[in-house]
Amino acid sequence: MPQTDSPQVSILIPIYNVSAYLAECLSSVLAQTFTDFEAICINDGSTDDSREIIEEFVQKDSRFKLVDKPNSGYGASMNRGLDEARGEYIAVLESDDLFDPQALELLYKAASDYQVEVAKANCYLYWSGPPVRRVLRHVVPRQQYHRLVNPQIENDIFYLPPSVWTALYRRDFLEQHDIRFTETPGASYQDTAFSFKVWFNARRVVYLPNALVLYRQDNQASSVNSSAKANCVIDEFAEMDRYISTRTIPDWLPGLKTKMKFDTYVWNYERLAIDLQMDFLLLMSRELALDLEQGRLDWQLFEDWNLIDLKLILDSPEEYHRQRQVSGTRSNLSKARHYLQTGGLPLLAKKVWSKLFPHY
Repeated sequence: MPQTDSPQVSILIPIYNVSAYLAECLSSVLAQTFTDFEAICINDGSTDDSREIIEEFVQKDSRFKLVDKPNSGYGASMNRGLDEARGEYIAVLESDDLFDPQALELLYKAASDYQVEVAKANCYLYWSGPPVRRVLRHVVPRQQYHRLVNPQIENDIFYLPPSVWTALYRRDFLEQHDIRFTETPGASYQDTAFSFKVWFNARRVVYLPNALVLYRQDNQASSVNSSAKANCVIDEFAEMDRYISTRTIPDWLPGLKTKMKFDTYVWNYERLAIDLQMDFLLLMSRELALDLEQGRLDWQLFEDWNLIDLKLILDSPEEYHRQRQVSGTRSNLSKARHYLQTGGLPLLAKKVWSKLFPHY
């Protein structure tokens, strides 16, 4: 299909040594029912067969574009893609994930119908098997589907996973507000600050209930065992601070950002290799103590079970770590044991209810 000078959607696909999954990923782009797009494949200095796979798609479809760059990480690749993009809207697809065939069609229609800065949907957690498995994951607020939302008033989206690849973003909106990715090494959490900047600036958003991306869970490459990447999430919150330091911020934002930090840091702590957890937890405790000292901690935003953990992390991160090692951090059963030990049956019941009905 011939390429247009100004496609309606530019898809950014950052690629580094992912030849095992790349052809399937790009084929899901080729299968889109929406056809007016450019697919910008940013090759971040891959040393496997990724570049050759990209070239195959470039040769058979002019909508695919190869951008070569030396290896410098996910954030730098995404920013290069933003610089290259010519579309009205920006989409993102990770090179080991898959689009549903109607992903762009449904997102673009919603964005056009509601005249929004961002249109965002849900995703499936995806295991290629055998057996193949999909689990619906809600990454947008369930009670806000199919209507115009202002995140400054209904700010639930700040607390949900960034998942930047389930959305369309108006390119002029991103450029107007200088919304770009953090250029830290590797591929760890760089969507966190980007997503925060989007919701900080957005006033017109629409959410869809559809799961439009298959988010792969069985890629063996992982940052959980890397000491170099263990603290990358801290860089993202430093970038948030830098970004808002010269901007007017609403009164509710500092407390919300500290709650976001707590949730994100606990999630990061629990997924790290055990020998990396304590060092990260000490950094977390110091940052939260500084937020408390400088009036950026809103206790009312924390659920009962969060308050117990927060106070223990502030008072004695060593004891928090000890308790988590005793109860375990990896399984739902061990987490349930932790909340039962710290708050009894009422606290455990509240936690279970929040998991089953997160927006009620």
